[in-house]
Amino acid sequence: MSDNERIERDFNLRDEDEKKAFLEETWCDNCQEVNLGMKNPIEYEQNDIIFIEGKCRKCGNTILTEITEEEF
Repeated sequence: MSDNERIERDFNLRDEDEKKAFLEETWCDNCQEVNLGMKNPIEYEQNDIIFIEGKCRKCGNTILTEITEEEF
């Protein structure tokens, strides 16, 4: 496994409250607004960091959330 390899994870295995928080508590760099929401989430691990990536519900641009230990 290379350092830059992307390992797919199953976002749907998270509990419902956690999923809801990740999908609603967002920041869109394009809209420059908070909590617009995310759709089509994909969870993966890369370089020992867990990410949730999806599309902004307002503009459709990619939103990327890095999961930190405090969020678990």
